[in-house]
Amino acid sequence: MSRLHLHPESHLVARIGWLRAAVLGANDGIVSTASLIVGVAAASAATSEVLVAGVAGLVAGAMSMAAGEYVSVSSQSDTEQADLARERAELASQPEFEREELTRIYMDRGVDSDLARQVADQLMAKDALTAHARDELGISEVTAARPIQAALTSAATFAVGAALPLSMVVLLPDSLLVAGVSIASLIFLALLGAIGARAGGANIVRATVRVTFWGALAMALTAGIGSIFGTVV
Repeated sequence: MSRLHLHPESHLVARIGWLRAAVLGANDGIVSTASLIVGVAAASAATSEVLVAGVAGLVAGAMSMAAGEYVSVSSQSDTEQADLARERAELASQPEFEREELTRIYMDRGVDSDLARQVADQLMAKDALTAHARDELGISEVTAARPIQAALTSAATFAVGAALPLSMVVLLPDSLLVAGVSIASLIFLALLGAIGARAGGANIVRATVRVTFWGALAMALTAGIGSIFGTVV
């Protein structure tokens, strides 16, 4: 048995599609809902009004995330499919040019010309389109756009993220609502940053600080606006 079979590897880049959508959805759910709650509460609204606003924000945000992710990732998928169709036509009409193109790509990466030509010949004999998609276009099974996966992941994680600060509205008294939701949401954001970094193999401290800082800034601005307009009204 070869050493490769004895030492299997699992690279974290395979998670990049759903992980990006999950972190985006959860972060947006926490920040937008917490900011909405803090802003409405700072305007001296009743708890029932704050709760209604939060629930409406959760539902609307989850649907918006699903639609936005599906549309944007579908655009990426459309572009990928158009490039693949063009490449398929070029392989059918001018295979020798495409073989030379693939050879040049490997040579530019440091492979000897004779070996590069041999590799190009063997890869094109097995699956020419896949070889060109991966090495010429940068499209692979790992990085390919998946609109439905992105939409469902973002919507689900947005709803979960939004439910966290929303639960504070039910648990906290009116007098502690603004401060309590703000502090709890920052803790939730810190946990999200740490979990996301751990899942992606990134630096946990850097990710936690980054997510928490921008969340705190968003809530502070929203609370300020709610306080100003609440006072004016």
